[in-house]
Amino acid sequence: MKLAASVSLISLALVACSTTAAAPAPAVAAAEPLPPPPAVNTGPARTPEGARQFIADVEKDLGELTLIGSHAAWVNATYINDDTDALNAYFGTIATEKGVQYAKEAAEFSRVPGLDFDTARKLNILRGGLVLAAPSTPGAAAELNDITTRLQSAYGKSQAKHNGKSVNPDDAEALMGELRDPKQLAEVWQSWHENTGRPMRQDYTQMVEIANAGAKELGYSDTGSMWRSQYDMTPEQFSAMYERLLAELKPLYVQLHCYTRTKLNQKYGSAIQPATGPIRADLLGNMWAQEWGNIYSIVAPKGAGDIGYDLTSLLEQHKYTPVEMVKTGERFYTSLGFPALPETFWQRSQITRPRDRDVICYASAWDIDSKDDLRIKMCTKVNADDFVTIHHELGHNFYQRAYKGQPFLYQNGANDGFHEAIGDFIALSVTPEYLVQIGLLDRSKVPSADKDIGLLLRQAMDKVAFMPFGYVVDKWRYGVFDGSITPGTYNQAWVDLKRQYQGVVPPVARSEADFDPGAKYHIPANTPYARYLLARVLQFQFYKAACDMSGWNGPLHRCSFYGNKEVGARLNQMLTMGASKPWPDALQAFTGTREISGKPMLEYFAPLQTWLEQQNAGKQCGW
Repeated sequence: MKLAASVSLISLALVACSTTAAAPAPAVAAAEPLPPPPAVNTGPARTPEGARQFIADVEKDLGELTLIGSHAAWVNATYINDDTDALNAYFGTIATEKGVQYAKEAAEFSRVPGLDFDTARKLNILRGGLVLAAPSTPGAAAELNDITTRLQSAYGKSQAKHNGKSVNPDDAEALMGELRDPKQLAEVWQSWHENTGRPMRQDYTQMVEIANAGAKELGYSDTGSMWRSQYDMTPEQFSAMYERLLAELKPLYVQLHCYTRTKLNQKYGSAIQPATGPIRADLLGNMWAQEWGNIYSIVAPKGAGDIGYDLTSLLEQHKYTPVEMVKTGERFYTSLGFPALPETFWQRSQITRPRDRDVICYASAWDIDSKDDLRIKMCTKVNADDFVTIHHELGHNFYQRAYKGQPFLYQNGANDGFHEAIGDFIALSVTPEYLVQIGLLDRSKVPSADKDIGLLLRQAMDKVAFMPFGYVVDKWRYGVFDGSITPGTYNQAWVDLKRQYQGVVPPVARSEADFDPGAKYHIPANTPYARYLLARVLQFQFYKAACDMSGWNGPLHRCSFYGNKEVGARLNQMLTMGASKPWPDALQAFTGTREISGKPMLEYFAPLQTWLEQQNAGKQCGW
């Protein structure tokens, strides 16, 4: 399943202050100097009443700005050219300057004694919610937006090579899942990483310097510390939780890695994939080795591995179109009691890749007006991955609509992991039982209990395999931002971290002429990545709670709560809270617990872990 993102109005105003943002509002400086943004009202006195007035003024101002800014960002993402870059630049620069100025004022108001809960919470959102903060140096905001737009546009325009011919980003990603010739895989992998990443290196280095200067003006040690401040805990507490979750799940990952490596060794031989040590990254069916489900056919054990159906084939046999796939995803949510998406969703979304222009194909969900103008942006193909991705994306849209009644600064997820996890836990319900319920699979062809290992292994190849990668992306950036990873070691540090935590290595030699991190969308888009790791854990907590609520009695991994109105009602209670309360309150509202834990995920995969340990007996696991 492709990782996706959502874009909300607040993200555009606060340079991705929103935990649901796909990227900071990117912008380039116009050819002529931009006019200064309207003067910010600094009038309210530094009193509790003054703080409340400040928040009211900010919410009104940003609400108005982000409406037009959202439209500009949408056009830029779906019609990439110099003109839309310039349009997005104009509003992005203003949003950046406002976001930084409001953050600084919020920091001053935060020190006022006697603040009520909501005022204090909104001030904290303003102060710490920037993804990239420009310093107050004249021209810094425009320069930062110039760089971030170049980085995103460069990614959207990049190409890979296959048999010497250029291929676009989504086709390159698909090829990595389909090809089995090691030489062809290496060609696609190397060309994508070098064509995409190398040109970004200088811009990225300069961006880090500017953004860190901005973060320090707001009182943070660096940008990474600022990112970790938005979790209702200190950055240090967040890092400890982050590392605890990875440690909880590491034993399961090590067993999966060991088993997968053995199967790849058997297929390709030791000259291509040795029986010990790390795995060659391009053999894992994904451009970044982040999810391995595309090579399930290679690792599937006889008997247990044959689950009896192929979702892509089922979609093709039933003549599904991309639009029908999206309508099917919508029906899951309406079956829980949520109202259908507005007609404008179908008129304005980008569901397939246009033929006549450059676009950013990376899947994302958009909230244009903080009311009902919801959209998705995808280049959908009729396959299992995109079917699951659609269920994920719509989770963002239904979340966005659920909290539209909240004040502007609360129109957000409880934390950014929540926003990602909502769609993911719905997607976990894309089980054989669900496929029967929607008419894609005959009940007579539902896999029997002896196929459970195959079902779990297929899920683990994506869900479990992802965990260390989800950790590495921000682990690398935290090091870049705090200076422990220097510009002269950017690429080697990336390669080293992937080897240390994922146990994977590049198929070809790398050097500091390369910038492999830039070949991953979230790096040039400056999307904090911790949300995805948190979402992988939270989705199993949500899923178990929903299955328990629905009275499911079978194995957890076969549960479907499709059509259960009680689950929908309880889910809506959590979603409508938005960011108005600390995330443990939201978690408790749906699951009954206040701590993010890997235990439900381990429970889900417990039968598989036992089986993997049996298969790996006597082997040298680890790398």
